[in-house]
Amino acid sequence: MSVVPMKALLESGVHFGHRTHKWDPGMKPYIFTERNGIHIIDLQKTVKALDQAYNVVRDSVGAGGTVLFVGTKRQAQETIQLEATRSGMPAVTVRWLGGMLTNWRTIRQRINELERLERMRDRGEFERLTKKEALNLNRQIERLDMLLGGIRSMVRLPELLFVVDVHREQTAIHEANLLNIPVIALVDTNCNPNNIDYVIPSNDDAIRAIKLLVGKIADACLEGRATRKEEESEQVIEAQLPMVEEAELSDEELLGEATLAKLASRTVLIKAEDEEVEVPFEIEELEAVEEVWEDVVEQEVVEEEVEKEEAEE
Repeated sequence: MSVVPMKALLESGVHFGHRTHKWDPGMKPYIFTERNGIHIIDLQKTVKALDQAYNVVRDSVGAGGTVLFVGTKRQAQETIQLEATRSGMPAVTVRWLGGMLTNWRTIRQRINELERLERMRDRGEFERLTKKEALNLNRQIERLDMLLGGIRSMVRLPELLFVVDVHREQTAIHEANLLNIPVIALVDTNCNPNNIDYVIPSNDDAIRAIKLLVGKIADACLEGRATRKEEESEQVIEAQLPMVEEAELSDEELLGEATLAKLASRTVLIKAEDEEVEVPFEIEELEAVEEVWEDVVEQEVVEEEVEKEEAEE
């Protein structure tokens, strides 16, 4: 079953493209027809592409990856921010800074600077500064938060990039291509799909269409995170289970009947005064012991007879 029914796509206006004279020839495979000077997108291909993108996002997030949502056009800003927050993913909604991916170390340093300034403000250190210095620092905090607030939680490069409006976000797509980061994008009929790994042919100007498709990508992120939490909980349960000690097996359980019979035949009981001691012997040693034992018994008998004779005398 598809992620989104075709009826919902029709009601949201996903099938409306741009005017025919603005089209990009690379989108020809995704165009169904032309009506009143406007291209109509083939929704069957949209449904298949959306299902594929949904599975890719779900599997990537389930494996511990992150998806960076990018949409700086006015129609998409609010939707991108809401859905990224709902799914717990980073987002860029105001402006794509050059080098946000390719120069990630510097961007991360600016995020750390933003956090440092906020800690100073929260501790009340701004009160010890002059009004002008405090005002400049507050303005710096506001600017950094506006530009980098959506990616503060991103500690490393993302595994996927989700873009609304390929034509507007060319810089972001170019940086992702340089770093071999897969790109999922809503591609309209006036955009070039060559640099996109997962093309979702769609109207990228209608607010309802953007809400529908971005919401489904966010749902895929939530499903992937739920799968990851289940796997982590199972691993924790397995680690907490007590180790079952194996019971020690006796010789009778470990050895066969033939081996036990041989061991029994090689054991002799030697009587020493009032106690019995079990001593294992080989067969040849056993015969020698028996001979010595007979000599000892004869000698004891002789000594007893000699003592009796001496006593009688």
